[in-house]
Amino acid sequence: MSMNTRQITEITRRKLLDSIALSGVWWAGRLEEPDFLARIYDLESLPSTDTRFKNAAGDIRQHRVNNPADWEDDWIFNDSRFQLQSGDDGIILRFLSEMLHPVVRADEQEVATLLASFNEALTRDGYELYPADWISGHAVYSWRRRGSFHGLSPKLKLRERALLTDPQVLEEHLTRIRDGLTADPPATISSCKNLLESLFKIILDRSQVEYDTKDDIPKLYREVATLLTLNAESVPENARASKTSQQILRTLVTTVKSLAELRNELGIGHGQSQPSMALARHARLALNSTVAVAEFILDTWQARVDSGQLDPKT
Repeated sequence: MSMNTRQITEITRRKLLDSIALSGVWWAGRLEEPDFLARIYDLESLPSTDTRFKNAAGDIRQHRVNNPADWEDDWIFNDSRFQLQSGDDGIILRFLSEMLHPVVRADEQEVATLLASFNEALTRDGYELYPADWISGHAVYSWRRRGSFHGLSPKLKLRERALLTDPQVLEEHLTRIRDGLTADPPATISSCKNLLESLFKIILDRSQVEYDTKDDIPKLYREVATLLTLNAESVPENARASKTSQQILRTLVTTVKSLAELRNELGIGHGQSQPSMALARHARLALNSTVAVAEFILDTWQARVDSGQLDPKT
């Protein structure tokens, strides 16, 4: 992503670079420094500070690989060739994003800690890092201006659902999911469960179906399934297809129950005596399950209203 602006102030840049230096986290991760920097810069075209070498690739390898004590560990932050303090926003944002890349850093907890620290600083200048892609269940980060969320997830387009006259509460859940997908996986899992619970209650409220406020998510799902006649879902004149449809629906019920259990085991719904072991891949699993269930329920609700089987009460 190219960017020729300087919205990130000198204060924010210094805060970011100082936090990396003081954290003790190796900025190149598990790569050698020339290999890390080659992911961002054309080292062959940058000048050398050592007359024995014709470019940056040569002097970095000499002074940081062959003789690592020649330069300070945080030399990169003060080397004007790499413009982390003086260049366009895209340069430092690319540097931070590459620090979080799964090829560079495999420890997901370390990535989550760095991500939270980076975004805390960047948000003051209107930027955030976010998971733009995934490799084998690991997030690949890019950057964007805050308030312009158009990433790969969440995928629910709530404002396009005519029956959701006021989707604010659902959008609040989506915002928490977006913000915590990699930075706080346990909270994301809980927000996924809460989104479905809110959706089920909205549908039941709109249809004037009574339920106990203490009902858990599987019970709420059964109420919605009854309302939408999901248990009777079938393909007319095709018993085999009808049986398959029933199997899919039973799987859907299991997915909802499993999501609730996943939330209890890895989420933050109950006080825990031990830190949650939830990672970004668990949160993404919860999100994908949530999107699949929510889209099916919303599509079926719309179909029942369009066919006249349900009255879209307000």
